[in-house]
Amino acid sequence: MKFCSECAHPVTVAIPEGDNRPRYVCTQCGTIHYQNPKMVIGTIPVWEQDGELKVLLCKRAIEPRYGYWTLPAGFMENEETTGQAAVRETEEEAGANVELGNLFTLLNVAHVHQVHLFYLARLLDLDYEAGVESLDVQMFAEHEIPWDDLAFPTIRTTLELFFADRRQVLEGGSYGVHTRDITRPMRAPVEPD
Repeated sequence: MKFCSECAHPVTVAIPEGDNRPRYVCTQCGTIHYQNPKMVIGTIPVWEQDGELKVLLCKRAIEPRYGYWTLPAGFMENEETTGQAAVRETEEEAGANVELGNLFTLLNVAHVHQVHLFYLARLLDLDYEAGVESLDVQMFAEHEIPWDDLAFPTIRTTLELFFADRRQVLEGGSYGVHTRDITRPMRAPVEPD
């Protein structure tokens, strides 16, 4: 940040009185510009028929990780709840209608200043299509998931936890709520020789 969004004067980095962290501060009007983590909210949209469960994934049409598979998710907007954000992102990226379930994962991704939340979701129908941020949208059973082509560690972690819980559900258990700290940065794709 170079300029104050309130008065357009240059900002400086300083520790404001009563604070303990460096912040962008406007020396002209005194505005303190706090920068806090962004919320990424999404769903695990599932369809179950004849005992077979499939998860809906989107192939990214935007960077970062263009062409890699992800769960439908995106940044939360002002004036919406996390549940509303999850449903909106699922509609925008996958054109899918879902019934929102419980929160399933809360993943802290501190190295990129984000917190990711994924909700369980049941597809209401199979009327889905790729949105503008998706190249493709497909249903995958666990053994069909393109594990090597998943976009982010949060997606892999969420899917691994989901399928582990699913096995417990089939034995009379239930889905839990999982929290994790994702401390590993994303691996760069390997370029072919």
